[in-house]
Amino acid sequence: MEKTTEITRGFYEGERSLFKSENLKLVDTVFGEGESPLKESRDIELYGCMFRWKYPLWYCKDVTAKDCTWFEMARAGVWYTDNAHIEDCAIEAPKNFRRCHGLTLKNVSFPNAAETLWHCDGVTVDNVTAKGDYFAMNSENMKIDGLTLYGNYSFDGVKNVEIRNSKLISKDAFWNSDNVTVYDSFITGEYIGWNSKNLTLINCTVESLQGLCYIDNLVMKNCKLINTTLAFEYSTVDADINGKVDSIINPNGGIIRADSIDELIMERDKVDVCKTKIILRQDNKRACVCQCINPRDKGIS
Repeated sequence: MEKTTEITRGFYEGERSLFKSENLKLVDTVFGEGESPLKESRDIELYGCMFRWKYPLWYCKDVTAKDCTWFEMARAGVWYTDNAHIEDCAIEAPKNFRRCHGLTLKNVSFPNAAETLWHCDGVTVDNVTAKGDYFAMNSENMKIDGLTLYGNYSFDGVKNVEIRNSKLISKDAFWNSDNVTVYDSFITGEYIGWNSKNLTLINCTVESLQGLCYIDNLVMKNCKLINTTLAFEYSTVDADINGKVDSIINPNGGIIRADSIDELIMERDKVDVCKTKIILRQDNKRACVCQCINPRDKGIS
């Protein structure tokens, strides 16, 4: 086993200043102006380090970074890198983490997370706060716990994602996704989940305009829909909703359970209404929408 070289309070400038380093431990070290300081490096440990310029960790393997800071110009910081553990770090720069494999983010803040976490595979996210659009596009095999996200168009095209105990303030979340399960979380934003497959929400609260539409196999268990209107359009759905639903329009099929529905819109020229069953728990009312005569019904009787 090769001996690890330790550098404390180093300062580096210029392009590729520590190019192709191996078995290196850097403590309280600053990387100033100069692109790609640690490109192609292996077995790197970073403690209390600071990155001030672009592309610091590209094509690297086996990286640990703790208590480190990526400043605004350290954009596109970690790309094409495998087996990276990033913990207790502040990442101000956008466009970080692209095409990485085996990535862990723990106790990390992203005040500018625009276009961050794209095309990554095997990602663990634990207690992360991020603000920025297009977060986690086309990533796969993700386990997320404690994410607070402020940013639209998140999780577009993702596959095999599990999210727990999170808050997503995000228009157009989960578009074009496949096999996403969300537990014990809050999601707010317009047009949630369009064009997705196998989207499951368990113990979640959702607030949305025209959310949960165009979905193939939407499952909702013990969820609340608050101020959610024109839901489920052209979706196949198995939904168990606590409380009322403000409005539903033209589901493609399945079963919807709720205490009450303020407005149900079923247009026979657009969907086969007999494919969707509605069960209302309030006053033990039950009805199948194939019995509806009017194309726009206020509630169900």
